[in-house]
Amino acid sequence: MTIRWRILVNPQAGRRPIDPEQIGRRLEELGLASPVEVPPTAQAMFAEVQATVEAGWSPAVVGGDGTAHLAVNALMTSNGRALPTLAVVPAGSGCDLMRTFGWPPDPVGSLIRLVQGSPYRVDVGCLNGGWGSRFFVNVAQTGVGAAAAASATKLPRMLGPVRYPVAFALRLPTFPRVEVSVEAERASLRSEGLAVILANGQFFAGGWNIAPKAMLVDGRLDVQVFGVRKRQAPALVPRIVKGLHLGAPGVLRRSLDRGRVETERPWPVEADGEPLGSTPFEFEVRPAAVDLWV
Repeated sequence: MTIRWRILVNPQAGRRPIDPEQIGRRLEELGLASPVEVPPTAQAMFAEVQATVEAGWSPAVVGGDGTAHLAVNALMTSNGRALPTLAVVPAGSGCDLMRTFGWPPDPVGSLIRLVQGSPYRVDVGCLNGGWGSRFFVNVAQTGVGAAAAASATKLPRMLGPVRYPVAFALRLPTFPRVEVSVEAERASLRSEGLAVILANGQFFAGGWNIAPKAMLVDGRLDVQVFGVRKRQAPALVPRIVKGLHLGAPGVLRRSLDRGRVETERPWPVEADGEPLGSTPFEFEVRPAAVDLWV
């Protein structure tokens, strides 16, 4: 399968700047005559992804989960072909989406996958709230994890993947534990708790296996409500990292294609590591929406 790639590099991704010239040299070695662009802002990246698809090319974005999030939102609102192909070359501090497929967080080394890979038709989640509609491809959440994700962006980039655990430890003591509900057509999850997870992929937070049973191709989200108390949360984290938490007391789980999340007090909401707004919100799945190159 021949793909005409256009490489879009996020210069802000990762702990150190990405060298576009090194990317270009590796593409030449692989025999790929692919143009390399470096959009200077998120808005420019969004526009370039849309322009790439509308011109009949396929975008290969170099960055982390936030870059993938931006690209998916650009594709889902593009006027280009109905089922676009997207490659995510992992270079950010998280890169959790591509971790599911075994891509290393090495932008130059991962470029070979553009030659050896193939399309994998994946679902895309959609959140509708006070911010409007926002799509996500990996994991969305509300609660203490979303608060930690917002705080992590303010910590030094040199901390890399440990930014999220540090931010989580800082936010947990003062985060409000409240009544939360997830309502769907045939399911209802209610608990006093700390977080709600909506997982399309398996990993988040730099390698935490939050949803070991999630699948990107089943037309559903792996929804988890964490009804644990604050004093229980630190002991649960090692189990979450390994994906061994689903049977723990206080963890409620369902596989849902749509629903609504409400909390007693407003909680922050994030998707793919990007802050969106506050609860309440509705969620749904758009099945087989994007051909992800893996």
